Amino acid sequence: MPSDELLTTNRKALTINLDEPKYGTFAEIGAGQEVARHFFQAGGAAGTMAKSISAYDLKFGDAIYGKAARHVSRERLHSMLDHEYDLLIERLQELRGDRSAFFVFADTISAGGREEADDRHGWMGIRFQDAPKTTPSDIILHVRMWDKEHVLQQQALGVVGVNLIYGAFYYLNDQDKFIRSLADNLSIDRIEVDMINFAGPLFAHVDNRMMSLKLVEFGLTNAVMFSPQGAVLQPSEVLRDKAVLVEPGSFRPVTLVNEDVLRCALTQFLQEPAVQGIDVVVLMEITMENLRASGSLETAHFLARVDTLAALGNNVLISNYVEFYRLTSYFRIYTKQMVGVAMGINNLLEVFNESHYENLEGGILESFGRLFRNATKLYIYPMRKSAFDRYCKKPSGAIPDAAAVRSRSTLPVDVFINANNLQVTMHLRNLYAHLLENHYIEALVGYAPAIADIFSRDVLSKIQSGDSSWEKMVPAKAAELIKQRGLFGYQSPVSPGLPVTPDAPVAAP
Repeated sequence: MPSDELLTTNRKALTINLDEPKYGTFAEIGAGQEVARHFFQAGGAAGTMAKSISAYDLKFGDAIYGKAARHVSRERLHSMLDHEYDLLIERLQELRGDRSAFFVFADTISAGGREEADDRHGWMGIRFQDAPKTTPSDIILHVRMWDKEHVLQQQALGVVGVNLIYGAFYYLNDQDKFIRSLADNLSIDRIEVDMINFAGPLFAHVDNRMMSLKLVEFGLTNAVMFSPQGAVLQPSEVLRDKAVLVEPGSFRPVTLVNEDVLRCALTQFLQEPAVQGIDVVVLMEITMENLRASGSLETAHFLARVDTLAALGNNVLISNYVEFYRLTSYFRIYTKQMVGVAMGINNLLEVFNESHYENLEGGILESFGRLFRNATKLYIYPMRKSAFDRYCKKPSGAIPDAAAVRSRSTLPVDVFINANNLQVTMHLRNLYAHLLENHYIEALVGYAPAIADIFSRDVLSKIQSGDSSWEKMVPAKAAELIKQRGLFGYQSPVSPGLPVTPDAPVAAP
């Protein structure tokens, strides 16, 4: 059995080479070409390697695997796995199929120079049998390289490829260890794994969303994305050259107000001159900090939030970006088009909370320079003054003086505080006025006053206490899912003495 100690890349390759049943093909095209080398150098490659094939010229890749719209893509990777695995079975099944667990490793990579960060990425995957004569399963992932020198990028890719193969063979019973091991013998500032997908009979029990969440949790990436259907999305495929509208929140659970915020923001976003003729992507974003707000990161709590957002037809982004300037900078990796961030007054106050920027040499000014560059706008949903006063009554020290708000006690409690009449602390008012007058901050209009007093924390309390009035506070599709699956602690009314067993979250593809 392989050791539990951290093995060098060479030792991992040698361990696989000496594992007699493992036998397969290595296919690498583009700027990769490094994974097979580790197995040759480790020694004993004849026991593992049926074939190694390398294609650098695009025409050779097309001739072997068929033409592709994009040569570095998920589709190209799948065509490589299909082609090479079919050949492996066709040529070797009869000869050694009863004693060999066949596999194919493939990658398609694009390298880039110092100023070409968006080009430094690739797809790699493995199709493998866990035992002779079994149906194969797949693991595929998307990687992004942060080294600026080609030779360092190639080196990092070779290490990740070996880690993937080794993990597929020996760590399948420990998902956390598998995910962590992808970065073995590498620092995470050199390589990013921003998408992973498991398919096949070995992974019938695996929820790919949970595995993607682990990428963020363990620091292999800062954000992952899911479709309304529960599929794991690769961010560049979704965001490339698109205008982006995002609503951050806790969504515990999603409420009618969350839905109204997005409706109002999208209406105004689509009217922006910079968005005309541009495809728009709409996202609901939850930070890891929000997911851990209840104390720990639990599968059921995570899936409850993602599933209720998906029920409304929304793409979901899970990120480590607590600061909004980091979130918008993330989008700038993939698009130069306009970015809109929809939020409530409470989140706007957090944007002006200077304590968030103590790690920046330029403080709040530096953060705003990053946040508002390249056509970024904040769309602000109003808050009734009574709720606003409630929000401001935080424990002493919860809001530093630099971001404190002086509420207008003379205003009626049913007046709405919006982006136009909000007063921040005195020394930030000129900065706020500048952003407002230059349309970096914009008040949302057309909102529904009747639902403005709905807050997620109140809805959650009602769900857990059995107060059915919560059903009128969340979108109908979300309410139906909450009741059907017993999410957020919901228990359906039953006759006295009968036990209640909430449905477990259903695994997504």
